[in-house]
Amino acid sequence: MKTSQSYKRHTPEGKFDAIIIGSGMGGLTSGAILAKEGKRVLILEAHYTPGGFTHVFKRPGYEWDVGIHYIGEVERPDSFTRVLFDYITNGNLHWADMGEVYDRIIFGKKEYPFEKGKENFRRNLKTWFRAPEDHQAIDQYLQLLAEVGRVSRGFFTTKALPQPLSWFSALLSDPKFQRYSGKTTLEVLSSLTSNPELIGVLAGQYGDYGLPPGQSSFAIHAMVARHFLAGGCYPVGGSASIVETVAPVIQAAGGEIVTNAEVSEIILEGKTAVGVRMADGKELRAPLVISSAGVINTYGTLIPAAARESLGLEKKLHTVQPSVSHLCLYIGAKGSTAELNLGKANYWLYPDNYDHDHNVKAYLEDPENQPFPVVYISFPSAKDPEWENRYPGKSTLEIITLAPYDWYEKWENEPWKKRGEEYEAQKERLAQKLLEKLYEFEPQLRGKIDFYELSTPLSTRKFTLYQKGEIYGIDHTPERYQQKWLKPSTPFKGLWLTGQDIVSAGIGGAMAAGLITASAILKKNIVPKMFQQHREKAPLV
Repeated sequence: MKTSQSYKRHTPEGKFDAIIIGSGMGGLTSGAILAKEGKRVLILEAHYTPGGFTHVFKRPGYEWDVGIHYIGEVERPDSFTRVLFDYITNGNLHWADMGEVYDRIIFGKKEYPFEKGKENFRRNLKTWFRAPEDHQAIDQYLQLLAEVGRVSRGFFTTKALPQPLSWFSALLSDPKFQRYSGKTTLEVLSSLTSNPELIGVLAGQYGDYGLPPGQSSFAIHAMVARHFLAGGCYPVGGSASIVETVAPVIQAAGGEIVTNAEVSEIILEGKTAVGVRMADGKELRAPLVISSAGVINTYGTLIPAAARESLGLEKKLHTVQPSVSHLCLYIGAKGSTAELNLGKANYWLYPDNYDHDHNVKAYLEDPENQPFPVVYISFPSAKDPEWENRYPGKSTLEIITLAPYDWYEKWENEPWKKRGEEYEAQKERLAQKLLEKLYEFEPQLRGKIDFYELSTPLSTRKFTLYQKGEIYGIDHTPERYQQKWLKPSTPFKGLWLTGQDIVSAGIGGAMAAGLITASAILKKNIVPKMFQQHREKAPLV
């Protein structure tokens, strides 16, 4: 069975219980949970392929993921993240462990391999940083990660509660969570240690949430760092296998995923959402509308202007900012993983001064003469045990770095693939710089590159409809976590939000938001049912 149909050839028909805008992880999760409760769901995706940041794209002989590079907390079958994935896929999504080392944090030429397992992480840090005060800071840091994990449960729960109960719950949980979310990562790390090298290494995965330590909320740092302590995994069959395993759950309840289906407006009757208006003018109606398009798109574009103004939604949007945008160089190489001697661990490459905030600031001010503040290299074909069956004798890599949207804004109205010589020349120059960075650490790849293509923030804008090419929704700053209106419920009856903007960044954050949104709609705690399904399907020991 196909995972989706194109709106160009298929108009959805019949009565739907819910319309979901966007087929990213938040929309897919909400849709699957509602489907398992007997709801007929219609998911509308503007792109020509479903999945949001979980989709893949192909070129002759190759394919690449665009957003999933590794997932934490799925290595244990009974972990919350794994149980939720199993619930929305009926256990049909499988995972490949990345091995003992999942991230290689490198400053200049000095490497700090992150080995899976909290105690391995602790031991290695204490080997690299031998001073007694550093050891104390490392122990305190790991205690803080656990503490944030504990107090964040109340933060997540509050999001799903109806307004009166959420206010009461917030009185109990918010002060504990705000103790960490209200401070920057740098503030908290600096309270533990004055060693800049240790701070730099502890913040070595900041690209996973998009902000250097002086700007990011410590809450998002702690959630992400804790997420990967037990290591990283990759979906068997590549990230496209996520949609391929979620779609049948939605379809089993009569639901559909429709691509090439751009929504232009949410239809309101008074203060009630009753459906959506498509870009071609057609109307599709349902008693529930769930937007996984991000709060900036939803409140700033999809809600009619008069309703936005009457409820002060524009003012709310001024309290948040789009997250980081990026360049990604997609590379195809001749030779298998074994032939090219490629590992599974990701590279995080930094200048040798350990000061992430300084490096970002210097690069933004003078990109021509300053080094990249961060270069992330991933090896998707090496992580997927089924890759060789699909593409024998070939390998793929991806290189990502920071790129503000305003550097490309002058080309935003030019058509895709036809943005002119200046644009293409800039892309080629940056692609060559990124390739040279790759060759520093994988010199055997020189002469083996068969294909490369650079995406810019304009590519992200075109295919995800995020207006500034952002990859993590809204910025995860301390100020963002002060915004009580960032929750699934909205001022409009029948309209709900989901996705990265509800709780936290990334696939795990969007999936958690999908669970929270569905729970709020159903007025039902889905978690016991998830674990019941897990116990029933778990093998007897």
